[in-house]
Order: sequence, then structure tokens, then C-alpha cells
Amino acid sequence: MPHPASGAVAGPIIGGAARSPIGVPGPTGDGGVMGLADAYLGAATQAVTLLSAPEVAASWEKPSALAEMSVAALAGHLAYQVFSVTPALRESASGQAPIPLLEHYARAEWIDAPLDAEVNTGIRAKGAEIASGGVRALLERAEAELARQRFALPEIPGDRAVFLPRTGWALSLDDLLVTRMTELAVHLDDLAVSVGIPAPELPAAAFDPVLTLLARLAARRHGRTALLRALTRAERAPSAINAL
Repeated sequence: MPHPASGAVAGPIIGGAARSPIGVPGPTGDGGVMGLADAYLGAATQAVTLLSAPEVAASWEKPSALAEMSVAALAGHLAYQVFSVTPALRESASGQAPIPLLEHYARAEWIDAPLDAEVNTGIRAKGAEIASGGVRALLERAEAELARQRFALPEIPGDRAVFLPRTGWALSLDDLLVTRMTELAVHLDDLAVSVGIPAPELPAAAFDPVLTLLARLAARRHGRTALLRALTRAERAPSAINAL
């Protein structure tokens, strides 16, 4: 996840059992509880919609709200969050046991890495590469990837192990989707701010697991008392409560 411009730290598609619900109320086809697959697809749809905004095309070559990152590169990074789910639909389940979600973030090299660290320069370069064909090509690819995911993703069990080549470990599919929704939530805001339009609000079914993850990460970073005070006692709130 790139730093803000201020420099602050901030195989085959296979079927399977239905995704177990995450306990977040939401509209589903049968009136039940929305699962993580549907929640992710809602967030991904918002990302693709934002990429189609004329303001994004008009600002394509301009600097974004993130340091050393153009609007084009940021749009590419946003789209990558959708693209990175597709391998989980193609490849067989990993034989490697998935690690817990919080451990995934404990191992992440980009957290607290300086702006010029190799991991962060690589993220910016990857975003620019993905967007190098222009806004229309990026949008068409994002729409096509999302259409495939809408068809295949709900049929894959949420506990399926997904190996992440960029990290060297595996997550469950459900945990992978939470990481993608978190990235989508943050970079939807980044891109909207960059092009001067209101940031879209994530659907509740996607926002709630993102909020839970960020709250747990913030508590681990600053302590539970600091998080509690930030949410309930303005007079004792810490100066920072960032999760990442």
C-alpha cells in the first residue's frame, strides 16, 4: 500500500461449498447473510465504476494524492487489487497451510517501509506498468476480470488455501478477499481525492470486515487502550491511531 503524498507512514476454476457467512447483514439473492465473496464483488464493482469516471481520464498524467505516484499509476494499483484475485480462481488449492490474517500483516515488508524502499518503488512501478496502455485498456481489462470473478468466485469455498507468490506464504481465500477489500477501500478514497470527486462509500458488507481488520491492526500497533480512547474519549485520544 503506497504512502500518502505527505510522506506519513501510513489452474482450473472449480466449484465448491457455498461461502460461510461473515455475520454481516446484507442483501443476497435468497434473503440470507452476505458472504465475503459477494462483499468483495461489491467493492470491486465500485473500483471499476470509479475507473470509468471521466475525471480519472482527464487527470491521467497528473500527480495523485500519493507521493511520487501519478493518477495513472494509482489507477493501475487500484485495478491490481481486482486482478490479483483472478489467480485464486485458476489455480488448484495450495498445499501450503494458510497463515492467519494478522500474521500476514506482521510479515508484510511494505508496512513502515520508507517511501524510497525497494518494496514501495516496486509497488509504484507495478501500478504504472499496469496502467501503461491507457485508461480505456485498463477499464476494459478490469471489467472483463470482474465479470469472470462474478461467475466463478461464489462457487469456491472460503477456506481454500491460496498461495501468494509475492509473499511466499498462503492465505485462505476469505482472508485474501479481506486484504483486497481493505486495499480497495483505501485506494478508492486515494483515487477519488486525486481527481477531485467525492469518495465512494464501501457497501456495509465490505466495510465491516475492513473496519474489523483495521481496528485489530491499530490495537496491535498502539495498544487496546489507545484505540478505545480514540473512539470514545476525545480528551484522552492519542495523536495517531493509524493501523498501517
